[in-house]
Amino acid sequence: MSGKLRGRSRRNLDEDFEEVSNDNSMMKALDMDTPSSDVELYAKEVLNSLVADNLPPTPNNFSLYFDRLLEEKSENLQKQIASMLELEESNDAEKTIELEQSLKQGFSSIKSILTATATLYKNMSLMNKILEKRKEELSKDIQAKEALELIAALEGDVTKLNVIVKTQSAQMKSVYEETAKIVRNVENETIFDNQYGVYNKRYLLTKIEQEIGLINKFNHKSSLIMIELSRDLKASVKNEKAILLMTRTIARLLLKTSRRSDVVSHYGNGVFSMLLKHTDIASAKKASERLSYLVSNSNFFLADREIQLKISIGITDITAIHSVEETIVSALDGIEKAYLNKNLDYAVSTRE
Repeated sequence: MSGKLRGRSRRNLDEDFEEVSNDNSMMKALDMDTPSSDVELYAKEVLNSLVADNLPPTPNNFSLYFDRLLEEKSENLQKQIASMLELEESNDAEKTIELEQSLKQGFSSIKSILTATATLYKNMSLMNKILEKRKEELSKDIQAKEALELIAALEGDVTKLNVIVKTQSAQMKSVYEETAKIVRNVENETIFDNQYGVYNKRYLLTKIEQEIGLINKFNHKSSLIMIELSRDLKASVKNEKAILLMTRTIARLLLKTSRRSDVVSHYGNGVFSMLLKHTDIASAKKASERLSYLVSNSNFFLADREIQLKISIGITDITAIHSVEETIVSALDGIEKAYLNKNLDYAVSTRE
């Protein structure tokens, strides 16, 4: 999501190289040696931007500006840095997501075992009923005495086995209920939405609250956009499965167009959000335009019908004087404003 950072103009990479390489006094002032590679030069430019914008060069701020400034650099430098980033290990959030997914998969496996055991118990009960029926049929035949004795013995064995399976099934049900309780507790602390492959509402609210605190301290600009599949499109499709697939497509496109520093989340009921850190309203509008264009060029096929995807976007700024709830409501209000004007894919919601 490109846009001008506060108090700093943008030039192409070659001009930056020439200026920084020739400005030895600046390097000495920052106690830096002459850079030995394009990546090193870029890293120093990022650091300079943080200093110029009066932001502390913390790992988080450096990462934000690292992604932000890279968007306007040459394609070669972007590819060079992208290849380096691919070799890095997953961050803590990604590891947490993997752990959440593994836990839920394990819980699903336990549920499947319980279901299979319950089915086995039902089949054993059915076997008892069949034996009873055959025993009754043979009892009418005087010459079937030996067969009756055999069935009686078999019935006794099946009954014993049935008692064992019933006991084990009860034990497994108890284990399942305990596991379900653990999983519910974990879900209250999760950060990932399995249905759409993005962060969940709980994580979004936490990150907005954190961003409000940072804005209060450092006075930078950040924005929030809320996105949903067009209601008119959903009304025309009237197919829940197709709507779900289209909504998942929107989630994938959001991830595709987002920066590493952006927080893509599912707010609920098919409404998504993107927290755009260090992004003013003007840049958020440009980001929304790019996203709308990307979505509108991603067609969806339903049987022999080709459907052009469309979204509605609400934009608002994040400020130190507005709460998390007020920020969310403002962004949702932007969506409503976009619907009022059929010619708009997005609208900005302003607050007093």
